[in-house]
Amino acid sequence: MMFDYETMRLIWWGFLGALLIGFAITGGFDLGVAILLPFLGKNDTERRVIINSIGATWEGNQVWFVTAGASLFAAWPVAYSVAFSGFYFALLLTLFALFMRPIGFDYRSKLPSQKWRNNWDIALFVGGFVPALIFGVAFGNLLKGVPFYFDNDMRIFYTGSFWALLNPFALAAGLVSLSMIVMHGAVFLQIKTTGDINRRCKKVVAIFAIITLVIFALAGIWIANIDGYQISSDVLPNAPSNPLAKIVNKETGLWLDNYAHYPLLWAVPGLAFCAGALTMALSTIGRPGLAFITSSLTLAAVILTAGVSMFPFLIPSSSAINSSLTIWDASSSLGTLKIMFWVTVILLPVVITYTTWVFRVLRGKITVEHIHQNDHTAY
Repeated sequence: MMFDYETMRLIWWGFLGALLIGFAITGGFDLGVAILLPFLGKNDTERRVIINSIGATWEGNQVWFVTAGASLFAAWPVAYSVAFSGFYFALLLTLFALFMRPIGFDYRSKLPSQKWRNNWDIALFVGGFVPALIFGVAFGNLLKGVPFYFDNDMRIFYTGSFWALLNPFALAAGLVSLSMIVMHGAVFLQIKTTGDINRRCKKVVAIFAIITLVIFALAGIWIANIDGYQISSDVLPNAPSNPLAKIVNKETGLWLDNYAHYPLLWAVPGLAFCAGALTMALSTIGRPGLAFITSSLTLAAVILTAGVSMFPFLIPSSSAINSSLTIWDASSSLGTLKIMFWVTVILLPVVITYTTWVFRVLRGKITVEHIHQNDHTAY
């Protein structure tokens, strides 16, 4: 095998980031379209157009979400257990919200009752809104530090609560996540629709692109004034995982330390602003295909900004800072990372290929006429 433990840990940090970005781009527009459903669809037929714009692909997009969770479990089992303990109720709430999506898609048009359909529209809205908000809140809490610690027997203790997760900075991060996903969903809907819905999408893209960039900028200023983390003892990237074998320093502004050492990293948040502005401009002049690419770059850059700011931390601890988890001390064994590396190298291109093929086959506009012609088979 050509890679040592340190390199494999770096590779798996990259894989995890790629999977999260993959889900944000593919699953993100699904969530965004669901959030926009009650607002952009002015009658039942228009709402069916919106639902059917994602109806054929939304299930496949969940592969990225499931794979990201599985990768976290396999590559970073300690981080997985801490995250699912600390964010237990938040993740449970997210899963319940996601449950509404398949039921809503399948049952909404089974009955002609408008009340029935309106209720399912609300359910689909909740199924998009809650995950989009909570994913951002989770990232915000990672940057603030999660209240957990290990005892001498390496048992994990969580000292926080569900309501404590909803702190002001985390909610700001949640609003960044929510607004950029709405923008991304509106761009996708602009690609898939014509007429009035298409025109409404342009306005939504412009509004939420501005909101995303403004809140992202404010969060950047805010993060310079909150406590960041830094390993102050020797880093042992090839040593066996032991989260307590290091000393961590916590000071205001340390999340910007990586940018001070590697100024090129400023290009990452810079890309978010440039791509967000381009998304608004391209959508306005009627180039939604290109706008979707720049919107995807915006999402990727925002997620990468959080990743490179925290590197090498995965989950900092606000209760006992030396219990913080980093990529150097929370991974699986070298053998496990090697096996999963080859599995990923083989299967990830397969996922990318069939995802691309599906979107190519199912390309094209969803129109009011299409819904009328397929009244009994369309969602």
